[in-house]
Amino acid sequence: MIAFYWPGSTGEWLAFIVAAVTVGFGLLLFLMPRLSFRILRLKPLDERPDAIAEGRATLAGFYLGCGLSCLLLAQPLLYLALGLSWAFTALGRLVSILFDRAGTPFNWASLVFEAVLALLPLGFVFGYL
Repeated sequence: MIAFYWPGSTGEWLAFIVAAVTVGFGLLLFLMPRLSFRILRLKPLDERPDAIAEGRATLAGFYLGCGLSCLLLAQPLLYLALGLSWAFTALGRLVSILFDRAGTPFNWASLVFEAVLALLPLGFVFGYL
């Protein structure tokens, strides 16, 4: 019999919440890619409907796969992968802010949000939370 695992510590709950937020992003991208693209300030060209497929496949697929793996299996190495994924997302945003002159309020707020999403599971995995 399979039972759903509930986190046992505060740090594990924080990592679990990050995984749930990741799944939420994945579901939003999968079910409503056009709305997701507007939120992300992206606009697919009308003559390129395959751009919507990228949102559903590449973006949503990764978020859903990584987040659901953490929620269903609750293994520290999966939380490590989740934290590192968000850390590299934040790093990519920081590089863009610094080198692409993309220092908009949206990008700075996104950087802080992504850094928090990275630090919570990493803090749990390395025993800080």
